[in-house]
Order: sequence, then C-alpha cells, then structure tokens
Amino acid sequence: MALTDEAIGKIKEMIISGRVRPGDKLPKEADLAAELGLSRNSLREAVKALSLVNVLDVRQGDGTYATSLAPSLLLEALHFIADFHRDDTVPEFLQVRRILEPAAAAMAALRMSQEDKAELGKLLDSVTVDSPADDLVATDLQFHKKIALGSGNSVLASLLENMSLPTVRARVWRGMTEPHALDRALGEHRAIHQAILGRDADLARSWATVHISGIESWLHARLTT
Repeated sequence: MALTDEAIGKIKEMIISGRVRPGDKLPKEADLAAELGLSRNSLREAVKALSLVNVLDVRQGDGTYATSLAPSLLLEALHFIADFHRDDTVPEFLQVRRILEPAAAAMAALRMSQEDKAELGKLLDSVTVDSPADDLVATDLQFHKKIALGSGNSVLASLLENMSLPTVRARVWRGMTEPHALDRALGEHRAIHQAILGRDADLARSWATVHISGIESWLHARLTT
C-alpha cells in the first residue's frame, strides 16, 4: 500500500506542478513508470485509485488523461458517501447546511443574474401548500440548488448539493406531521427570494439561517422525545 501511496503522490505532484494539465494525456505506462521511478504495478494501482475519484480518466485503447478537475467532478465522491448516511447523521448534515447555505444565499444576493432571479421566482410560483408532495420536494431541491449555483462558487454549490439529499426525508416528515410547516417553509423561501431580489446579502443570510435552523430544531426535538 505504501508504494501505491507514493505513486499517487507523484502523479498528484505532476498535476499540481503543471507538468500535466487538465485534459492532458499522461505518458505511456512504461515511460511514466520509468520517469517516476515506480514499478508498473504500483503505477497501475495509483491510476486505478485516482480514476475512482475522478482525477484521472482511463480510456480503453486510448490512454489515461487528467480530467477537467472541475470541483463538481472531484466532489462526486461526496455524493457516494452521502448515499451511505445513517439516520442518526442527518442532524450533522443539517448542521453543515446551516453553516453553508446562509453564505450561499448572501453571495447569490450579490451575484445572481436577473434572469436567474426571475427563474427562482417562477419556481416558487409553480407550487402551493396543496401541491403533490413529489412536486413540493422537487421544487425545494431545485430552489436550494439554484441559490447555491447563484452564489457563483462551484465548490460551494457542489458541497451543498451533496449535503442536501440526506435531509430530504426529514423535510418530508416535517411537512407531513407539523401543522403549517409547508406554509412556513414556502414563506421562508419567498423571504429568501425577496432578499436576493433586493441584493440584500445580510437579509438573505438571515432568512436562510432561519429556514435551515427551523428544520434542524424540529428534528432535534423529535429525536430527543
């Protein structure tokens, strides 16, 4: 394993140093192993490991390439981890959302285009408290995704997308069991949207904090009773 780790480190250094740039093809296996002073077996294992986390793209019959190294691509592994979350870790995902989403909303208030702000409003207008549950859930996910993308920070948007999915069931549960929860959630969505429309970063941050804290507090109460 230590030899594989060394091989991973050397390939990583090639990319960081600019020797290999995003989209570049790596030298042939034999040449690269000789250049890095590695056995071909260690190099092969390193390439396999780096392809699993989307750093390298192995194309059968063509060669091995560095990927685009885009944050959304590299953070896909988080989606895999999130899929294996346990119910008792949902509060931790909500804690992370409470830290990140207010920042995203504040950034979106300053950076989101007028067109995207209008699309956000149309999305909110597409549902009411009487809409089917599936539509409400889909709209909720899209609302938060659009704000994260509107932040203009691709790393933040990717993190939030992966943090959001494990909390869906809790949000549905709250909507089904707590009186006026849907009214409150939709109202908070509109308040966040209005703050973004007004380019009021502090207000957008505050409403996003209220919004996430509400579900977090509700879930905590249910888990401790």
